[in-house]
Amino acid sequence: MPPEQSSYETALALIDSANRADPNQVNADGKQWPKELLYSERMSDMLERFHSDSDEPMKLAIRAQHIERWKSPRNAYPMDRIGYLQWRKDLYKIQADTAAGLLHQAGFSDDAIERVRSAVAKKNIKGNPDTQLLEDVTDLCFLEHYIFDFVAKHPDYSEEKWIEIIQKTWHKMSAEAQEFLLSGNVTLPQTLAPLILKAVSSSAGKSEAE
Repeated sequence: MPPEQSSYETALALIDSANRADPNQVNADGKQWPKELLYSERMSDMLERFHSDSDEPMKLAIRAQHIERWKSPRNAYPMDRIGYLQWRKDLYKIQADTAAGLLHQAGFSDDAIERVRSAVAKKNIKGNPDTQLLEDVTDLCFLEHYIFDFVAKHPDYSEEKWIEIIQKTWHKMSAEAQEFLLSGNVTLPQTLAPLILKAVSSSAGKSEAE
């Protein structure tokens, strides 16, 4: 590590370097991006808007959430529900271990490394504040940047199916993240905003009634 560079700056550079190697390219903001580098930038931007007071380990966990994701393709597993669950379980562990290794290389403490490992592995979402924060940012980022393309891939889904999917995302979010969304802090795709708000408003109403 250069003497003028902090452990945080070194870890951030290592994470970005890893994601810059993504062979999958996407267009955004008038330029070409490695897919997971763009994702990590968007995640960091959402974290800054949602929880600007986050500490360095959580900033790095958010940045590393999809680290080198392309190296663990979904089609390497059976294309059924069991295959999906096994892929996701393995993926979370690989990403968590990769992020932890880079923080170790940057000189972070064991405690900080384990916090990042647990968050990226999505351990104990509702019981671990770090993991819940990562889940919140992931869901908010999905609704702002990725739900439109996800919908386009499934043109056969009914409105009821989409409401169910959106409500599942809503229920994974903390009350703070839900309020952040309902307060207009997330730029929803214009064509999908009415459906998203219908789904979350209905879900919120049910929760209050319960």
